[in-house]
Amino acid sequence: PLPTQEDLAGLRSRLRKVTALAQLAQLPPVPKEASADLRSRLERVRQLELRIQEKKAGCGATLGARVAGDTEAAAPAADAGEKPPAYQRFHTLAQDVPPGLTLPYKFKVLVEMFRSVDTIAGMLFNRAETITFAKVKQGVQDMMRKQFEERHVGQIKAVYPTSYRLRQEKNIPTFGGAGKRSDYQLTLEPVVGEEEKVDGRPHLSASRLLERRREFHRNLVNIVKEHHKVFLATLSPPMVVPEEKLTRWHPRFKVDEVPDIIPAELPRPPQEDRLTTAQEVLSTARGLLPPKMEKALANLALRTAGAGAGEPVASKAPSPASTSSALKGVSQALLDRIRAKEAQKLQALMTRDPRQEERVAALGRLPAMARVLRSVFVAEKKQALTMEVACARMAESYSTQMPPGEMEKHLRLFAELLPDWVGIHTIRTDTYIKLDKGKDLGLIAERLTKALKEAEAL
Repeated sequence: PLPTQEDLAGLRSRLRKVTALAQLAQLPPVPKEASADLRSRLERVRQLELRIQEKKAGCGATLGARVAGDTEAAAPAADAGEKPPAYQRFHTLAQDVPPGLTLPYKFKVLVEMFRSVDTIAGMLFNRAETITFAKVKQGVQDMMRKQFEERHVGQIKAVYPTSYRLRQEKNIPTFGGAGKRSDYQLTLEPVVGEEEKVDGRPHLSASRLLERRREFHRNLVNIVKEHHKVFLATLSPPMVVPEEKLTRWHPRFKVDEVPDIIPAELPRPPQEDRLTTAQEVLSTARGLLPPKMEKALANLALRTAGAGAGEPVASKAPSPASTSSALKGVSQALLDRIRAKEAQKLQALMTRDPRQEERVAALGRLPAMARVLRSVFVAEKKQALTMEVACARMAESYSTQMPPGEMEKHLRLFAELLPDWVGIHTIRTDTYIKLDKGKDLGLIAERLTKALKEAEAL
C-alpha cells in the first residue's frame, strides 16, 4: 500500500533529526588545554567566593563587637552626665501658643508633688492619724512614680511656709515599719483655720485643698517673676514691667534654666550628748586627757575659730557686654534707638491682654479668609446668605479646621472693620450676611493688614 501524508511527515522529521546529529558528530572535539583552562578559572572563581564570604563574616563580627563596645562605653558616660534630658530643658518651647506665664518643668513636677502630698495628708488628717514622712513618701511615690525625698518637703516649705507644721516626734506606732517606735520621725500637720471644723475638730475639705494648690502655684509663679525681673534688669537698655501687667515672659528669658528652689531647713532630732567640735571635747574632758592632747585640741579649736571669723571674699561683678564686632562702625545713637524700639515692642508683648492677643490672632487670619469669603458668595451666586450657611461654607473651604461659632466671630469682625464690604442684618429670627463683590480684594487686604499692625502696636 502507498504511504499516507502522515507517514511522510513523520519520515521527514526523523530525517531532520538524523541530519542534525550527524552535524554535531562532525564538530571538532574540545582540546585538553582548553578544558584545563576552564577548570582553573572555575577554581579561581570558587576561591574568590570563599574569600568574599570570609570577609563578610569578619566584618559582621567586628561591627558587632564595635557596637557592643560603644554601648558599654556610652552607658557609663550617660550615667556620669548631669545634663537634664531635652524634654526638660526645652519644656516651655513645646507648650501651646500663647505660652503665658509657663512654669519650668521642675516646678511643675513640684506642683504635682505638693498635690500628691496634700491628697495623702488630707486623708490621714481627716482620719485623725499622725502624718509621718514615711507614709507620705510611700504614697507620693506610688502616685507619681517618682522619687520623693526630704529635700522636696523642704522645697515645699520654702515655697509655701504656712502649708504644714513640721516636727520631730517619737513613740509613734510604725506597724511593722523599718524604724523603731523610740526613734524620732518627721511629722507633717496641715495648717487649717479655726473656722474649718467638722464635729468640733479641724477638717481639710476639698475646697481648701484646691485653694492651697492655687496658692502654691501662685507662689511658684512669683518666684519665677523675681528671676524674670533680674533678667530684664540685665538687658540693654534695662526694662521694667509691672508685675500685675505681666502676661508672658520675655522671649529670650530661658524659663527652664531657672535655678532650683533652695530647700528650707527641716527640724532635726535632738542630739544632746553628741560632741561635734574640738572645743566641746576640750571643755568636756578637761583634766581627763594628757597635757599634749589638751594642747593639740586647744590649737585645733583656735584654728577653727580663726577660719570661721575670716572675711568673705567679694565676688567680682560681671563686666557689661561689649559691643559685638559685627556692629563696629554703626552709630551708637542708632543702636540705642533700635534697642529702645525693640524693648518697647517686647514690653507691649509681655503686657498684652489675652483678649487682645486673641484679636490679633484673628486679624492675622482675615486676609486669607477674605478671599475664601468672596469665593463662597461668587459660587452661591447670591447677594446675601444666612449666617449658618455662610459659616458652614467657610468652614468647608478654609484651610484650617474651625467650628462654626469661631467662624461667626471672624465674619462679625469683617463687618466691624469693613462695614462697606461686609454687612450683617437681622431680619425677624434669621441673621443674614451681605457682601459687596465689586470691591477690589487687594485694597481689602491692605486695610486688613493696616488694622493688624495697629492692633499689634497696642
